[in-house]
Amino acid sequence: MDCKILIAEDEPKLREVLCDYFKSRGETPIEAADGAAALELSEEGDFDAVLLDIMMPELDGLSVCRALRRTKDVPIIFLTALSDEEDKLLGYELGADDYVTKPFSLTLLYAKTMALIRRSRGDLLTNDRLSAAGITLELSTRRVFAGRRELSLTPKEFALLSCLMRNRNMVMSREQLLVKCWGYDYEGESRAVDTHIRRLRDKLGDYAGCIRTVIKAGYKLEG
Repeated sequence: MDCKILIAEDEPKLREVLCDYFKSRGETPIEAADGAAALELSEEGDFDAVLLDIMMPELDGLSVCRALRRTKDVPIIFLTALSDEEDKLLGYELGADDYVTKPFSLTLLYAKTMALIRRSRGDLLTNDRLSAAGITLELSTRRVFAGRRELSLTPKEFALLSCLMRNRNMVMSREQLLVKCWGYDYEGESRAVDTHIRRLRDKLGDYAGCIRTVIKAGYKLEG
C-alpha cells in the first residue's frame, strides 16, 4: 500500500524491529525515539498512521495523542505494556483508535494498522455512497436511506452517522465524536453526543439497533 507510518517507541531494539517489518511489507516507517520527537515530526508532515508507545521520555504517548487530535485525524494505535481497562479507556477518550498490548504479533499489528488506514482513506465509499447495516448515505446530496425509506436528518445527525459508518465496527468515544462533528472549539458537554444519538436512533427506526452503546467507552456501528 506504500503508507507513511510514524513509529514512536523509546526502546531502540523494538523500534528497529518495527521499522524493519513495516519496510519489508512495502511501507515507509519514520521513527521517533521519544514523544517530543514524534510530535515534532507530525508537525512537519502528514502520516497515514501513528504507532505510539505510551511510556516514553520527554512526552508520553497519551500527551502526544492529545496534541495530535487537536489538528489531525490520523489513525493512532497505542503500543503498551499496560493492560488495565481504565488506562485503555483513557486512551480511547483522548482519541486513540486501537491498542496493541506488548508482547504483540507483528503480523497482527500490521493488519490492524492497514485496516485503520483503509478506513481513514474512505475505502468504504463507492460512487459517492457510504453503506452499512442497510443504511445508505449519499455524501454529495446528503441524502440518507434506511432500507428504502429516506430520512430527514439534521447536519449533526448526518455527521454523527457518517462518522460511525466510516469507522464501522470500531468504538468511537464521545470525545472523538465531538471533535469530528462539533470541532475542537466546542465548549458544551460531551453528553450532547448522547442526545443526538438518541434522536438519530429514533429516526432510524428498525435500523437503530446497528448503533451500539459500549459502556464507559462510547458508540459503534455494527454492520
